[in-house]
Amino acid sequence: MEKIKKVPLRRCLGCMQSFPKMDLIRVVRTPENQVLIDLGGKKSGRGAYLCKDKACLKKAVKAKRLQTSLEVQIDDELIEALSKELEGIEQ
Repeated sequence: MEKIKKVPLRRCLGCMQSFPKMDLIRVVRTPENQVLIDLGGKKSGRGAYLCKDKACLKKAVKAKRLQTSLEVQIDDELIEALSKELEGIEQ
């Protein structure tokens, strides 16, 4: 009898729905206080998850969920950089 592997779920900070971890984008605040998109999901630091949709990024920023979750101030340049990176990832 095979063991069924449990699929980890994470919540998108934009739409607040749970999805399998591999279907979401991880945004990480590194120990050096850099905020980056972590496509591999393995970088060291505090993580937050978003759908692969710019609308979810906008919702998360507007509701201040991203900066609350990452415990860091999010400036407009960083939001623009994240938005551009998400454009390349979107289907």
